[in-house]
Amino acid sequence: MVAYAILLISFPAEMTTYWKTPSINAGTTYEIVASLGFIDTLNFQFFAQLPANLTLDAFTSATPLDVVRTSTLTGSATISELYTKGNAFGIFGGIGTEWVNLAFLAGGLFMLRKGLISWHIPISLLASLGFLSLLFGSFELDSNPSPLFHFFSGATMLGAFFIATDPVTAATSNKGRIIYGAGIGTLIYIIRTWGGYPDAIAFAVIIMNMFVPLLDYYTQPRVYGHE
Repeated sequence: MVAYAILLISFPAEMTTYWKTPSINAGTTYEIVASLGFIDTLNFQFFAQLPANLTLDAFTSATPLDVVRTSTLTGSATISELYTKGNAFGIFGGIGTEWVNLAFLAGGLFMLRKGLISWHIPISLLASLGFLSLLFGSFELDSNPSPLFHFFSGATMLGAFFIATDPVTAATSNKGRIIYGAGIGTLIYIIRTWGGYPDAIAFAVIIMNMFVPLLDYYTQPRVYGHE
């Protein structure tokens, strides 16, 4: 994540704008099986445009988080308009990322069930992110996505269950974990809404990692038998 953040800050254009959806795919949405066949077709149609040692094995486009942030900041479209006319949106999130996030959620719940992680960080992270998106969304529905959109777009579930819960860099006390997770969720919403980067998972986690020593120091549980 540190390397990703450094690259994103150092080379913002190369990391965010120098890719585009193939023109043959403009305005078309494909299911998983059709996508595989489409990619195979692109290998033949675009092979001449690629360097000799490369083949095209995937295609991509702007994430829904980037589309929402750009549209709402410029005032070119409202949230409801994006859902009706944009093919990047699914039922409650990105047309592909919502299913990916559901899979990460299932994996996170499985780890909670097995006791591999505690509930404090992921629940406090999602609670703070959901509360802020619901709070600000209640004032301006046309420019603020719903909590479900924030939950199931970008890398939210990956960050909540698999990145923020890293035992080496996260807070160790239960109270510290709750504050740590809530801080990450708050920073995610702030950066996504008013910052320069649409997803913000990496930046939010790295910033809160720097506060872990303070959290561990001031949230130590009281030793039994001492005041």
